[in-house]
Amino acid sequence: MIYPTKNQWTKTFVGLLLFLSILQTHAQKLQSDNGDGTFTNPVIASDFPDPDVIRVGDTYYMVSTTMFIFPGVSIIKSKDLVNWEYCSNAVPRFNESPCYNLDTCSRYAHGQWATSLKYHNNKFHLLFITLDEGGYHLTADKAEGPWEMEKLPKGFYDPGLFYDDNGKIYVAHGYGQVKITEVDENLAPISGDSLVYEGDIRGGLEGSHVYKINGYYYLYSTYGGRDGIQVALRSKSIWGPYEQKVVIRDLNEGPTFGIHQGALIQTQTGEWWTMLFVDSGPFGRFPSLQPVTWVDGWPMVGENGRGVITHKKPDVGKTYPVKNFPTSSEFDEQELGMQWGWNHNPDPQKWSLKEKKGSLRLHTASVSNDLKMARNSLTQRTWAYYSDTIPSTAITKLDVSKMQEGDVAGIAIFQNPYAYIGVKKNNGKYELIMVNDGKTIETIPLKSKTIYLMAQPDFGSSKASFAYSTDNKHFKKLGNELNMQFKLDIFTGNKYMLFNFATKSLGGYVDFDWFRVDPSIGYIPSKGELLK
Repeated sequence: MIYPTKNQWTKTFVGLLLFLSILQTHAQKLQSDNGDGTFTNPVIASDFPDPDVIRVGDTYYMVSTTMFIFPGVSIIKSKDLVNWEYCSNAVPRFNESPCYNLDTCSRYAHGQWATSLKYHNNKFHLLFITLDEGGYHLTADKAEGPWEMEKLPKGFYDPGLFYDDNGKIYVAHGYGQVKITEVDENLAPISGDSLVYEGDIRGGLEGSHVYKINGYYYLYSTYGGRDGIQVALRSKSIWGPYEQKVVIRDLNEGPTFGIHQGALIQTQTGEWWTMLFVDSGPFGRFPSLQPVTWVDGWPMVGENGRGVITHKKPDVGKTYPVKNFPTSSEFDEQELGMQWGWNHNPDPQKWSLKEKKGSLRLHTASVSNDLKMARNSLTQRTWAYYSDTIPSTAITKLDVSKMQEGDVAGIAIFQNPYAYIGVKKNNGKYELIMVNDGKTIETIPLKSKTIYLMAQPDFGSSKASFAYSTDNKHFKKLGNELNMQFKLDIFTGNKYMLFNFATKSLGGYVDFDWFRVDPSIGYIPSKGELLK
C-alpha cells in the first residue's frame, strides 16, 4: 500500500479543518445526518475500514475490519445508508493461535481484514483472510448472529465473494494482480487461480468486489493508499478480458481526499451509491457515502470528478430517525455494549460485570512491562465530531483500592505510539503516572483510592492530552501530549483503552465504575484547571 509523506498528511488536515470551520452552525454535531434531508461526509466519523455493504430487503448491512479486536468483525446496519447502528460482532474470539491470547506474541496488523459480505440462499456469508492463519467462511441465518465459522483450505487476499445467477460461485482476489477462482458451495477451489487483470496505473490494485449488472461483470477495485484511486473493471465474461475505468480519483484537500475501496449499492428505489473509505489520520479510516451515476456503462462516483461532502440523502422510500453510535457505559448491564472490544482474546476469568454490580472489574491477567502485551485491555473507537472545536473527551471513574504491588491501571490512547494516564502501586504507595511512548513523563503521589481519569484525543491537531481529578469537577493536566500516529504495525485507528496489568505478580484488581464520552468538555489547558 502507498502512504503519504508527512507534508501530505499536514495538507490534508489543513483542508479538513477548513471544511470543519464551515460547520460552525453545527456546534457539537455528532452525526452525519443534518436533519434536513442531507448528510455530511464522512458518513461515520470513526474507524470502520474496508467496508462491504449489501441490502437485504429494506435493511443495509456493513462489515468492516477489526483486525485483532474481539469480539470482532463488526456488522452494522442501517435503513437509509446514513444512520447506522451496531448489529453484531460476528467473531466472539479467535482461537487459531496463541498469539491471539498475547501469549509471547501478538497479531497486531495480522488479524482479520477486508471481509466480503453476501446474502445468498437465505443466509448471510462472510469471507475473510488473516495473514498467518488463512481464509475463513462464516454463515448466519440473521446478521445479528449467531455466526458459524469454518476454516477454508485456501485463503484469498482481499476476497470478493460472488454468487452468479447461473449457480456458480467465484472469488476475486489478489494484490497488484486480480485473480478469479471458481469455488464450490463450501468455498473450496474447483479451479485454479486465473489472472484476469494486472494493475497498470500503479502498484497495489486490491480490494476487489464483484457485481453483475446489465450483462457485465464488474470488479470494483482500488489502488490503495492515502491517495487512493477507485476503479471499475468490466467484462462480458467473469474470466475477462477486462477493461478499466477510473471512477474517482479525488486529491482535493479535505474529507474526501483519496476515497477508495468499498462497495456498490442499489437502493430499493433504484438509486446507486457507493460506500468507500478515507484514510483519516490517527483516528483511522472513515466510511464515505457517495452517489453513483452510470455513464456509458461505468459507475462514476461523486460529482464532477470529486467526492461530495454535503449531499441529499439516499432515497430509500421512507424517512428514518437520526441515530448515534453508543460510546458511554455505566457498566450496569449484563454484557458489554457492542462498541467495546478486547485487545486480542480476553481471559474470561479475569474480568466481570457481576462481581461488583455496576462496575467493570479487571483482574490482572498478565505480567508485562509493555501495555501492548497486557491482556484483558478493553478498547473502543475514538470519534471525530463535525466541528473543529470538539475533541473526543472520555472520563472514567476508577477504584484502585485492591491493586497489588507493581500493578498499573488506567486509560490509554492506543496505537503506536501509545500514551496513558493511570495509577501505579509502588513500594506500597499509590502514584498517579503518565506514560508517553514508553517513557514515564510525570509521577505524583495519590492519596485517594478513587480517581477520575480523562483522555482527550483531538482529531484536528492529532494530539491527545491527559488529566485527572479527585472530585470529577476540577481536572489537572498530567504529563505531556501524545503525538498520535497511524502506524501499519498496528493497522487500526487510535482507540480508547481501559487496562489493568501487573508488572510483578497476578492477584490484584480494579473497578471501573463508568466510562463516559462527553463532547461538551473543552480542551485540557496547558496549565491550571479545567472546570466541568
